[in-house]
Amino acid sequence: MRKQVATLALALLGAGLFLLLGLPLPFLFGPMTACLLAALAGAPLKGLHTVSTLARTVLGVAVGASLTPEVVGRIPQMVGSVALVPVYVVIIGLVGVPFFRRLGYDPVTAWYAAMPGGLQDMVAFGKEAGGDGRALALIHATRVLIIVTLAPLILTGLYGSSLTGALGEPARELPVVEMTLMAAAAVIGWKGAERIGLFGASILGPMIVTAVLSLAGLIHSRPPAEAILTAQLFIGLGIGVQYVGVTFRELRSFILSGLAFVLVLAVLAAIFTEIVTLSGLAQPVEGFLAFAPGGQAEMTVLALVAGADLGFVILHHLTRIVVVILGAPVAARLMGVRRPPE
Repeated sequence: MRKQVATLALALLGAGLFLLLGLPLPFLFGPMTACLLAALAGAPLKGLHTVSTLARTVLGVAVGASLTPEVVGRIPQMVGSVALVPVYVVIIGLVGVPFFRRLGYDPVTAWYAAMPGGLQDMVAFGKEAGGDGRALALIHATRVLIIVTLAPLILTGLYGSSLTGALGEPARELPVVEMTLMAAAAVIGWKGAERIGLFGASILGPMIVTAVLSLAGLIHSRPPAEAILTAQLFIGLGIGVQYVGVTFRELRSFILSGLAFVLVLAVLAAIFTEIVTLSGLAQPVEGFLAFAPGGQAEMTVLALVAGADLGFVILHHLTRIVVVILGAPVAARLMGVRRPPE
């Protein structure tokens, strides 16, 4: 508990410092930077797992509240770009697995290190199949860290986005009934999704329940801005504490491998962004965010602050995660991917 309190205090300090300096996304980058630097310096940080998971439910509610009848009516228009997502995932795998094998990783670790899925899912699948869990955790954490760090720079520098999109109304301006419904949707959706074993339960469960409420006309706004800023803080904290206990050997091998692979992913993401943009399937900002291979929660935050079409971006990321989670283990078995005996 003492470590968790100290970690939270450090995250708040980072957010306050970034806010004071006028730096972008202070509630995301401040905690992330402060916890990352402290972790690499050897500080005994500890994540607040239950609270962090609860914070992610806020993003699920935000996405669900954005699924209005108008957005749902546009889903057929998104089919062309969504159909490219499985192709994108397959190409990443075809390039990524040999990439990690050449770096000396065993077949199982190379396979799940290359898959652009959720960090926790890829680590769990990889460990179950006999892969190196620590290597997978650090490689995927580095992927998320670098993409979350670079994406705002690309959005502002290349696409001219101001990153000042409205997160939501202040709590004082929202109807109490709607906030109560959103809170209930967050908890019921999260726990209900966990009970049935749905992947990404903390985001997808609340998203589904809130979408039903939104389409039924019971909710007309996103969660309060204060709740979304709190979610950003815990996401930033969570990324930073992934590096607690990193050794020099891990820094030199696992993290450098993750950095190198991000360059490969950047090229592939840029190609697919250009395809959907030039073909008229997406606007530039939405195309970039839809194919940026970051974490679902992190991409939700960036879509919110960029003022992007949240439904479009999240539909593509959901498709990517579903393809990876359902396809990666099956494909691994079909291709006989096994860790060689010691």
